[in-house]
Amino acid sequence: MRADYVIVGAGSAGCALAFRLAEAGRSVIVVEYGGSDAGPFIQMPGALSYPMNMSWYDWGFQTEPEPYLGGRRMACPRGKVIGGSSSINGMVYVRGHAEDFNHWADVGATGWAYADVLPYFRRLENWHAAGHGGDPAWRGTEGPLHVTRGSRENPLVRAFVEAGQQAGYQTTADYNGEKQEGFGPMDQTIHRGERWSAARAYLRPAMATGRCTVVRGLAGKVLIDEGRAHGVEVLRHGKSERIWAEREVILAASSINSPKLLMLSGIGPGAHLSAQGIETLANRPGVGMNLQDHLEVYVQMAARLPITLYRYWNPVGKAWAGLQWLLARRGPGASNQFESAAFIRSRPGVRYPDIQYHFLPIAVRYDGRAAAEGHGFQAHVGPMRSPSRGSVTLRSSDPRDPPHIRFNYMSHAKDWEDFRTCIRLTREIFAQAAFQPHAAQEIQPGAEMQSDADLDAFIREHVESAYHPCGTCRMGARNDPQAVVDPEARVIGVEGLRVADSSIFPRITNGNINAPSILVGEKVADHILGTRLPPENVEPWLPADWQTAQR
Repeated sequence: MRADYVIVGAGSAGCALAFRLAEAGRSVIVVEYGGSDAGPFIQMPGALSYPMNMSWYDWGFQTEPEPYLGGRRMACPRGKVIGGSSSINGMVYVRGHAEDFNHWADVGATGWAYADVLPYFRRLENWHAAGHGGDPAWRGTEGPLHVTRGSRENPLVRAFVEAGQQAGYQTTADYNGEKQEGFGPMDQTIHRGERWSAARAYLRPAMATGRCTVVRGLAGKVLIDEGRAHGVEVLRHGKSERIWAEREVILAASSINSPKLLMLSGIGPGAHLSAQGIETLANRPGVGMNLQDHLEVYVQMAARLPITLYRYWNPVGKAWAGLQWLLARRGPGASNQFESAAFIRSRPGVRYPDIQYHFLPIAVRYDGRAAAEGHGFQAHVGPMRSPSRGSVTLRSSDPRDPPHIRFNYMSHAKDWEDFRTCIRLTREIFAQAAFQPHAAQEIQPGAEMQSDADLDAFIREHVESAYHPCGTCRMGARNDPQAVVDPEARVIGVEGLRVADSSIFPRITNGNINAPSILVGEKVADHILGTRLPPENVEPWLPADWQTAQR
């Protein structure tokens, strides 16, 4: 089998790449290990806790024991399904702050400043919230990815924004537009009551062109000869097959599997590859390094009134919610229930937000287990720019073995300081007048947990990943020894090979990373095709008094 381009991974970036290349008349083969995304567990937004906890859809990665979290092994879900993690994620759509991308450009990712990426965000979006706040001039309305908002009917969702305003914070009508900072509505990749994944937005239209084929199989290594990638070796039906690329191979297999595949192919830290019995073809010490993520804790409150989603947390309630969705794509099943958000700064002297909130009108965990107290609500809160860095390394030279994943979560004193700040600021928000009719006692951490030591113990036991791993094939200047790909996503030291997914992020963006992952696919496609959208030089909102005021 052969095509102009072979893409490994039918995830967020890979699907976007496949569509743009096929749209331009190129032939594409997409290699994907996972299966179909059909069925209500994926397509029903309200069922989001199911697919990321099902081995049929999730690679099921776990970290090595995290030394700063008491040796806990943390879940690291990645989509093993058509659409990749866009088919199992929480469907929250956050571009990131303009300063995130300016930072990328500053550290060597030339051409990835905010002015450069904004046209691609606009190209990929079909934003349906025009007329409900925000400036449509900052958004796209003709792209393949539908972006909507929930009904925001639950009073708690509106109370969260009101409480933020009462606490002295900004509000924002559109955190993906000119002004990220503040409290306001949250965007969702949901359309007509269904999950709108990268598979639906991009891959199926790509396949409809007749120039894109999806091949099921496990990519084992990139085939490299005389310094150039020529194809991919794939395990299919118990046999090894070779799929050839006439032009290029592009890895879009996630921040876990893309560095793994590079190392299996002889690209990575030479000493580590030698220890696994792999010949080093390109000694790139940065492969698998720079691993980053967002952590969060759930600050949970018991509710005075039975208006939370807990009323559906029983067999009859779940059946009713499911029936409404199956018959009309309406009701609680038609939303991810993350309908209000906030981005704030932790202290004076922080130029742009470094804390994110997701508000949820139920006290529940990502694995779907509800709080024993019954009716409640919660804020997911965590810092955006942790200094901690981890790594992905090979367990063996067998592509069927999962890699070693070490995030080194909470390895800096600043991490602990930032999380204590997050909890204390959240308590202040929940103490505002807007929540007085709704908030009873604090479920967790618990009102008795006040000292730094108390909060540190709570954080150590309860902090969870927000499932935003990235950075393991860092983009940078070609003369940067830690860079893995150059600003056109070309692997340094090997011709005909690129990486295009969240692994190329130099630093994690503000917020959920699905939108910038899709952006990478969109923009790298243009680098491959030799085209470029012109930059849009606009000035995002920044607080004038950021040096002296926290809010």
